[in-house]
Amino acid sequence: MPYYKFVNHDTSEEWEELMGISACDVYLEQNPNIERLFNGGPMIVGGYNDRAKTDNGFKEVLSKIAQNNPTSELAKQYGAKDAKSAKTRQAIDKFKKKNPT
Repeated sequence: MPYYKFVNHDTSEEWEELMGISACDVYLEQNPNIERLFNGGPMIVGGYNDRAKTDNGFKEVLSKIAQNNPTSELAKQYGAKDAKSAKTRQAIDKFKKKNPT
């Protein structure tokens, strides 16, 4: 259940309450002098979702994109890790350092 922020127009008092959305609607209907303030919605500070891993299907798509774009940053993360690909990336990086555009 979310916290809702309210203001009483008669007293100018502001407060927060924890209630369901249907209970909030009933509360506002019963109290016409009270208005709900919007506080920007809930914020997720930490938890499981900020450490979620990329699934294997999406990693495969990223590796195909990296294969077709060997000079991209994506290629450094998800590109092929074999010796030939590593040497190619090193040669490209060396060339870019010598010839900035």
